[in-house]
Amino acid sequence: MIDQRLQVLRVLAEVGTLTEAAHRLGYTPSAVSHQLRSLSKDLGLTILEQRGRGLALTRVGQLLLERTQELFTRWEEIRGELAEADAGSPMRQRRLRLCGFSTAAATLLPPTAEKVNELFPDSHVTIIEAEPEECFELLVTEQADIAVVVATDPLPPRSDVRFEQNALVSDRLYLLVRSDHRLATRSAVSLNEAAEESWILDRPGSPYHRLVRTACAAAGFFPENAHQSREWETGAALVSAGLGVALIPRLARLPEGYDVARVPLRGDPVPSRKILTGVRSGSAGQPIIAAALTILHEVAASVAQRDAAASAE
Repeated sequence: MIDQRLQVLRVLAEVGTLTEAAHRLGYTPSAVSHQLRSLSKDLGLTILEQRGRGLALTRVGQLLLERTQELFTRWEEIRGELAEADAGSPMRQRRLRLCGFSTAAATLLPPTAEKVNELFPDSHVTIIEAEPEECFELLVTEQADIAVVVATDPLPPRSDVRFEQNALVSDRLYLLVRSDHRLATRSAVSLNEAAEESWILDRPGSPYHRLVRTACAAAGFFPENAHQSREWETGAALVSAGLGVALIPRLARLPEGYDVARVPLRGDPVPSRKILTGVRSGSAGQPIIAAALTILHEVAASVAQRDAAASAE
């Protein structure tokens, strides 16, 4: 087992304060402080220093963190080897925690959990809905095993050695308009044809807000933010009332009863959001995680094919 104090150091380096590190780890701030002082004393080195209201790693602390990543990666690999060797044990209890943003949590994760439970009857699968940035924090603190996220800032770069990130699916965007809108009956439109419309977006700083702004900027305009909505149902209600237009991903589900139409977008490339999977480095070989990643890809491909067929009708 890896010294738990190294995990505490890892989380503190991520969040910057004792209070937040304690919150993420489920400890008290005094317990976190004690563990870090104990680690520093055992090493005979100063690994942290006060910086403003927070704590920062010293040069020695940063080197320690960089080198211990190799331990964390190797430990995840060992856990996979042990699980593989113990696969036939009747006492084996498997746990899998999936986290993802709202659309993934509603569309991709439930069928994945269902199939994992079928493949591993003794497993316990948990789904956590979380924003993309929070998903990686859940991976670091070992509160989640697989994250499904939209590739938007601010996320760890693909080069971050703590994680393995891979493309899952390209989720095409559609223009959502009222059914009697001038663009509603078109087979496809370019995004700049809606440049003069009033737009319904999420709050500034959210992944969806950044996504829409980036797509519109690539089309040569910045959308007029007439209304703010966090939920697809609220956005559909606003569009249905003639208060504006919105972008909606292919994977998003809308309840029935709204007077709206999804219009395919064209472009080079077609506006879309890139969805990724993330796991802790070295953990992808653990049997239940490996199986879940395979199932996730199958589910994503199936949903994309089904929605594409529905759009063509």
